[in-house]
Amino acid sequence: MAVHQEKVFVDHIVAHLTENDRWELGSPADYRPELGLDTAQLFTFIGATQPEEWDELLNYYGGDADAAQLGFAKRLGQAIETDGLPDVLRKGVKDRGVRIKVAFFKPSLVHSEDVLHDYYANRLTVVRELEYATKHAGRGKRLDLTLFLNGIPVATAEVKNTFTGQGVEEAKQQYRFDRDPSEPIFAKRVVANFAVDPHLVFVAPELRGKATRFLPFNQGSEGPGNSGGKGNPAPAPGKYATSYLWEEVWQSDNWLDMLERFVHLHREKGPSGRSTRKLIFPRYHQWDAVRKLTAHAARHGAGRNYLVMHSAGSGKSNTIAWLAHRLTSLHTPTDPAELAPGAAERGVKPGEPVFDKTIIITDRTNLDGQLRETVGSFEQTHGLVVKIDGSDGSKSSQLAQALSSASGKILTVTLQTFPALVDYLQSNPVDIQGRRFAIIVDEAHSSQSGDAAAAVRKVLRGLGLDADDEDQGATSASAEGDTDARLEQLAAERGQAANLSYFAFTATPKAKTLELFGELREDGKYWPFHTYSMRQAIEEGFILDPLRNYVTYKTFWKLVSRDANDVEVDPAKANPLLAQFALLHDSTVVQHAQLIVEHFRTQASGRLGGRAKAMVVTASRLAAVKMSRAIKQYIADHGYDIGVLVAFSGTLDVDGEETTEAQENGISEKELPKAFAYTRKDDNAVKAGGKGRPEYRILVVAEKYQTGFDQPLLTTMYVNKKLHGIAAVQTLSRLNRTAERKSQADLAVLDFVNEADAIQEAFRPFYEDAAALPSDPNMLYQAQSRVMRAEILFDAEMQEFIEVYLRAEGDPSAWKEAQPELYRLVEPAVGRHAELLSSDDEDDWRRAEDFRADLNDFCRKYAFLAQIVPYRDAELERLYRYGRYLLTRLKRRQDGSVDLGEIDMTHIRLEKTGEHDASLSPDGEKAELKSFGNGQGGAKEPEKSPLSEIIERFNERFGTQWTEQDLIKPFNETVADERVQLAAVATPDDEAFAPVFDEVFEDKMAEHFDSQAELSRRYFDKNDGDFRSRLNSEMRRAAWNMIRRNAGLSKSA
Repeated sequence: MAVHQEKVFVDHIVAHLTENDRWELGSPADYRPELGLDTAQLFTFIGATQPEEWDELLNYYGGDADAAQLGFAKRLGQAIETDGLPDVLRKGVKDRGVRIKVAFFKPSLVHSEDVLHDYYANRLTVVRELEYATKHAGRGKRLDLTLFLNGIPVATAEVKNTFTGQGVEEAKQQYRFDRDPSEPIFAKRVVANFAVDPHLVFVAPELRGKATRFLPFNQGSEGPGNSGGKGNPAPAPGKYATSYLWEEVWQSDNWLDMLERFVHLHREKGPSGRSTRKLIFPRYHQWDAVRKLTAHAARHGAGRNYLVMHSAGSGKSNTIAWLAHRLTSLHTPTDPAELAPGAAERGVKPGEPVFDKTIIITDRTNLDGQLRETVGSFEQTHGLVVKIDGSDGSKSSQLAQALSSASGKILTVTLQTFPALVDYLQSNPVDIQGRRFAIIVDEAHSSQSGDAAAAVRKVLRGLGLDADDEDQGATSASAEGDTDARLEQLAAERGQAANLSYFAFTATPKAKTLELFGELREDGKYWPFHTYSMRQAIEEGFILDPLRNYVTYKTFWKLVSRDANDVEVDPAKANPLLAQFALLHDSTVVQHAQLIVEHFRTQASGRLGGRAKAMVVTASRLAAVKMSRAIKQYIADHGYDIGVLVAFSGTLDVDGEETTEAQENGISEKELPKAFAYTRKDDNAVKAGGKGRPEYRILVVAEKYQTGFDQPLLTTMYVNKKLHGIAAVQTLSRLNRTAERKSQADLAVLDFVNEADAIQEAFRPFYEDAAALPSDPNMLYQAQSRVMRAEILFDAEMQEFIEVYLRAEGDPSAWKEAQPELYRLVEPAVGRHAELLSSDDEDDWRRAEDFRADLNDFCRKYAFLAQIVPYRDAELERLYRYGRYLLTRLKRRQDGSVDLGEIDMTHIRLEKTGEHDASLSPDGEKAELKSFGNGQGGAKEPEKSPLSEIIERFNERFGTQWTEQDLIKPFNETVADERVQLAAVATPDDEAFAPVFDEVFEDKMAEHFDSQAELSRRYFDKNDGDFRSRLNSEMRRAAWNMIRRNAGLSKSA
């Protein structure tokens, strides 16, 4: 037979399945298209596994076997149509009160082969040339391969041999145009339709005629879990590049596991309010990642970390959901020989659950809601998933209750809930159910190096371990009376705990993320455990490339100083002020607004069938408001019909009048995403001749909707803000989501500020794979030496301070007495620093400035490195805790404010500087993420230059501005209060910060009653206590974060 014939390829697949596995070759003659079943296989299976149940059902049919078989087959079809095939395979079918199972799956724990009798009785058959049609029977409508489970067709495959000149594309076309999607086998049975050739595999869970969407089911060019592009690696001798499909995916145990644990019928409400169902079948990298993660965790037990670097477009939420559900039933192998080396010595036992609970943590409430919905929709057992959303009391009490419950195995929660839980459990102790926890972290790059993340470890390590546990991080009663021992214990609690495993997901890992969660390989670098790269996602068409059409502009100003006397100022301070003046000048804003509107109107608005939308990214809240107003005015002046929204936080003073996002838009903040998503083109009321709702096409943003915002109709972005690193990637990636009618040609970026090559470099570390060299553990001792050589700190003072601190820790009531002592004990160091800072001797004040910078550098490095390196060093822990407090009291040397005098803008010109394809290529140089350096954080002397020179150079280079805070006077005065400063550093979260902050803030609000009359009257209104409570909460959180950030501490709330 000629090798180019398709039959040769099919023979190879079938031979492997039937000769190397439990598959049998089925007969196409046994298939009954009108029932969508191979009844011979079905009833052979039932007779072998459930004879008693079948006899009982047979009695209900009067002993007529033919009637019973036909009746049950029809009842099975009804159940599949109502509940979906995945549910029926898992739960079986009831007919006349008798439940008949149509498949048996392997238990999570198998102590004996005896329990697998029914599992091995499953009948897996592969049928060639199946005549499936009911509407066009006898016309030769055949499927190359059909996979059956106990007589139920579960998958089909069209197989092409590229030697014949046909491949997967022809197989796809065959499914789209030659396979009727309304046929029972496609509409009500199979969960996957594979297009296969020797090089590529694609899969469509559902057929929809011409609109059928095939998903790549390939390993990636460099193999599964590795960085690379689309396709598959070159095959080994004697293999096809797609051999993994029948050797791994269709392998009987793997295939049954796929049907039980991965295939999912997702139910959701559409825009019309009607419920719809959608079959979810995993992509290869999702299936591979979950299997590899769980296999490794099963062999090694708890206490390991895993980093999953999956790009946008990877289906990360589904991967997390599959992983979470899999971890709830994961057991170690029953054979001790299958445990990883050293696992038994660490206390891992054969045949036991690896984790007692799985906790899914996000760093933002909106992400938490999205992930909760996805994970909950995968639930097969009611009560398995517990959503910590504050709907029933506080989140901390809800989480404590869930941790103490035996039923809820998967908890979804925001990171910020854990610090409050620490305090809650001290006053409301509960019995934690379980001692080993799997922690799945979404967006790990932004949430896992701060104090809130440390609170997670503190709660689950300290309360999830038995008192006699040998884990070094467990609490120890013997340490209570010994300060150094207690400090060593606190230091140890920062590190990895033997009862916690982190599964961290991110598309954009920082160096810190890689060190915390990555695996250290032989090359001495930290790498992700599993990768699905941005490159592969783009090449496979799951996301678009926002850098392909990148247009840069430059704005040239002529700024003139009207001051007769030239003065010298610091460029670092003058440039942002000049930037503010130039960027917010009416002439600049109007020119940018004109270009944005005309470009959108002529180049973008007609795309996606007239549905395309745009985002304008601005540098500040004030810039966003001025830009949105200018765009609206230009649109109104020219009679265009383009709706505009603006997004910014808080209250803003614009030209002496306060405004908010809701006031600017005429809708509430919560309504904005839905309002922006609306299109008249898809409104049935408009199609019927109605007016429809307001449609918004342009969204102007300031630090809002630049991360975690998925709006697939976005095609164009106008950037008027400096973008760096991960912020550049996340902001521009708002464009990369795919949508119906949306193609690469629809995307465009117009950038008024950044250079195309700089943006390209920001994307480079995340295009394929990321790696980071380990930080040097000894750099911390060098940082410590730099702090101590200033001779501002003394051991005796720090020791007395830490003894007071440790007596008060863990007892909120003790802080009231401890706080004055802590103030007193840091005062000598504050005085020595202040004396040096105010000295006329440059060496003295420079030493003071360097000390502050070095102390901040030490605290920042220790907070991170102590999570990785088991220092257990009392001196380092003492310096860190003392230093955090001291930093809040240290003043900076004032160089005076910058007086720019009178500045005029005499000329402005907006000029296109280039159209770029800034896309990255696979052969480009790979970037290595930078870890902590060993340089000191000393202060730099401000560079001085004449004001006129700065103005001239400003036409070539400008910076950004800091925006004002709401309620600026009472807020700033509260933040400056010494009690507030110290309390912010001492408290674990903003709720514990409340007693001190709220009292001072209310006093300051009273002092400024006259200047804030209307607001203050409502604030002090006894009948509107909720207003005061909410305002206090918002201001308190902002103050707590600001003070801690200035002290070099990571914010947590």
